[in-house]
Amino acid sequence: MRYLIVTGQSGAGKTACVHYLEDQGSFCMDNMPPIMLPKLVEAFSAAPIRQSVVTIAMDVRSGEFFDADAVAGMISELRKSGQRIDIIFLEASDETLLDRYKESRREHPLTQEGLTLMEAITEERTRLQPLRETANYVIDTTGLRSRALVSLLRKTLGSLGEESPAMRAEVMSFGFKRGLPRQADLVMDVRFLPNPFYLDELRQHSGLDEDVREYVMNNPTTQEFLQRWEDMLRFLIPHYQEEGKHRLVIAVGCTGGAHRSVAIAEAIGAFLREYGMPAEVQHRDLELEQARWTANYE
Repeated sequence: MRYLIVTGQSGAGKTACVHYLEDQGSFCMDNMPPIMLPKLVEAFSAAPIRQSVVTIAMDVRSGEFFDADAVAGMISELRKSGQRIDIIFLEASDETLLDRYKESRREHPLTQEGLTLMEAITEERTRLQPLRETANYVIDTTGLRSRALVSLLRKTLGSLGEESPAMRAEVMSFGFKRGLPRQADLVMDVRFLPNPFYLDELRQHSGLDEDVREYVMNNPTTQEFLQRWEDMLRFLIPHYQEEGKHRLVIAVGCTGGAHRSVAIAEAIGAFLREYGMPAEVQHRDLELEQARWTANYE
């Protein structure tokens, strides 16, 4: 088990850091009173969780429960006992922190002690110095917006813990008449392909059936279309991975969502698995269309 302690100045990006690590597969806890750390480590040692990395954010929000010297000492003792603990410390310039608080209109935790915002920033920097000195990673987020901050976190923390989970794909067939899937990253419109629905012998079969699949896939236009899409996916996937994307949703749509889209979605899923990407295929509207066929037949 590996433990990552995320701490640092309020407004420096700790929340973004925790969210990033959670996306990497870490078990995350935010604003935990430091006094609970030894018991938490003991509990995880006795009953290990599925994740191999635990992220814990702790800082001055804990009020009287937070003392940087005591936390640093506690972590030192846990390290001596064989626990693998890294400290990630985030900071930013006074000007950047002032701008972020003005923009968000949130209160700094230490203003509750009667300090002005600038005084609170200065006091917090002083209080946190013992943890900064023992940190494994010190990350300066000065002047960074959210996208650039995530990119910096990825470059700095990408090697922490286990290897990042591979990007996986979800391929979904759907019918345009029931609306676009809102979660889709890429949408394929295959309504230009010949429609098996207009053939009596294929109408009540689906893209999962061999006869419909052959009708759709043996069309030269389909073959050229798939080749172009596969080439595009080969181009796009490395760039999505570089941006830290972990889930790619590809929606394939035809009119009803039972024939062409189903066959093409299955073909795209097979291509992605052959490419080396975990891929699941689901058919959003197939059962609805089959129920409609049954009702009309009866």
